[in-house]
Amino acid sequence: MLDLRYRSILRMALPLMASTFIQSIVLITDSSFLSRHDTIAFDAVGNGGLIYITCFMALVGLSDGAQILMARRIGEKKENRLARIFGTTIFANFLTSIILVGLIVFVIPDIITGYAKNQEIASGQIDYLNIRVYGLFFAMVSLAINAYLMAVGKTTIVFISALFIAISNIGLDYILIFGTETIPMMGLKGAALASTLSDGIGMLFLLIALSLSAKQKKHKLFTELSYNFESFKEVIRIGSPIVLQGVIALSTWTVFFTWIEQIGEYELTISQTIRSLYFLAFVPVWGFGATTKTYVSQYIGKGDLTQVKIIIKRIQLLSLLFLFIFFHGAILYPETLIGLINPNEIYMKDTVEILRFVTGSVVIYSIGSVFFQTINGSGNTKFTFYIELIAVIVYIISAYIIIKIVDASIFWVWSVEYIYFISMGLFSVIYLKTFKWEKKQL
Repeated sequence: MLDLRYRSILRMALPLMASTFIQSIVLITDSSFLSRHDTIAFDAVGNGGLIYITCFMALVGLSDGAQILMARRIGEKKENRLARIFGTTIFANFLTSIILVGLIVFVIPDIITGYAKNQEIASGQIDYLNIRVYGLFFAMVSLAINAYLMAVGKTTIVFISALFIAISNIGLDYILIFGTETIPMMGLKGAALASTLSDGIGMLFLLIALSLSAKQKKHKLFTELSYNFESFKEVIRIGSPIVLQGVIALSTWTVFFTWIEQIGEYELTISQTIRSLYFLAFVPVWGFGATTKTYVSQYIGKGDLTQVKIIIKRIQLLSLLFLFIFFHGAILYPETLIGLINPNEIYMKDTVEILRFVTGSVVIYSIGSVFFQTINGSGNTKFTFYIELIAVIVYIISAYIIIKIVDASIFWVWSVEYIYFISMGLFSVIYLKTFKWEKKQL
């Protein structure tokens, strides 16, 4: 059982933040290499990557549901059920991956060519996705393992896995994008192949680490690995609203960037640079978000509801502190950060202004996200889906008005981030104060 000391919270959250930070470094490295290789490739991979991440979020949602369910069973002293939940999660992820691969290979290309203003960027997106899509088969196993590890609080292995992925991805990126004497230059296809191969390396590490884990042996994760229809229904019931949350949120961001691409290549390049740096801000937000779900689920399972408010306040304080640590450069030295992604001076001035502007929205997100993940951790994932849906509707309507009707500058286009994060946080607080969320039985 996890305790409430700041040290214990950090012991769980820091490896998750380090993992997310490493993934952000990988994204920054990808963007840096591609912007120096070719601007069209940089833009194409940025937009294609959003489509991939949108599909990836379906697997993340199911795995988050499994994490919440396993953490609850630990709190209830029913750890004998973990093996069948784990096995069922892998099965559910496998079915989902098959559907997603078919969607990306056979449906998405026609959609991309239909909406894109720049067909060269559209062709690049399709080339990227046709290779990157197979990373989903590695992710379906990795995310199930991560769900178990986060439920039991063993997040250091998640961090080391991310480290393996990052090191291999950066090395493979350089070799495959630019080529060597023996390997031809592959450009954006090289970036896709590097990321996919790195995902495979990360999955292999997790499998080996899990097989050697004392926790796994205690829970008989492999020896009693099985599919169970009741567990399947539980994972789907809890995870499917999170799937819809992630897919809707990321698909909305994909639409947002599609509309920016229709404004012009200059605006898209600036926005893709902002997107790459944005993930630095998400390091503490997502790390403490995952921590919140596990803590809240375990303590509700234990029946100790008085501690949940303490958990929320402490995690919010830590989230703000670490947001400053990871993202202070956006205010103090934005030119240096932007130069890592795209050193071209023609984009610098506008990118600096927007990066400083959106920083305040992430501060709001770091607080609101803890409220939102508290609802997820309680198992009331249906209501977090409703909250996400309302916030996304407000966001997309605002974006349409600002981009399509007002025809505002790219600076004001990014004001929609404030609208989204304020909506999500506000609706989460209203729910927590109005409903009996802590009574949810899983």
